[in-house]
Amino acid sequence: MKDKVNEISVSYKEKIRTMESKGIKSSEDAAKLFFESWNRDTIGFQETFKVLLLNNANKMKGVYQLSTGSLTGTMIDMRILFAVIIKTLSVGVILAHNHPSGQLKPSEADKRLTQKIQKASKFFDVNVLDHLIIVPNGHYYSFADNGLM
Repeated sequence: MKDKVNEISVSYKEKIRTMESKGIKSSEDAAKLFFESWNRDTIGFQETFKVLLLNNANKMKGVYQLSTGSLTGTMIDMRILFAVIIKTLSVGVILAHNHPSGQLKPSEADKRLTQKIQKASKFFDVNVLDHLIIVPNGHYYSFADNGLM
């Protein structure tokens, strides 16, 4: 019994080779990529949190949907977020969530969450490059572009 241990597996399978993927050079690039990945049937009524995983050259490794919530919020489990980041050996991330209301202004909770993730990321040498708020019409708010990163 002593040599039997439960094993947990998180998989990462490339569908597009990272080196062939599009480099992210701006918040606009990231916002377009995120918006394309959003379900148009739910972006206007259910808040969702996603993370864009990047290599050292800011090439996309993938987009991971971390959580889906309600009309006005979604819960983030930091352990799952960092498990995905570490398992994919990502060195940079861009965070994103949608505001079904169409409101582009970040809430105080949005700001606190971003700071919490930035602080934790330093322990793993992961760069949090931006946090985007995406609204149903495709417009976005960038924390980095507005001096909040």
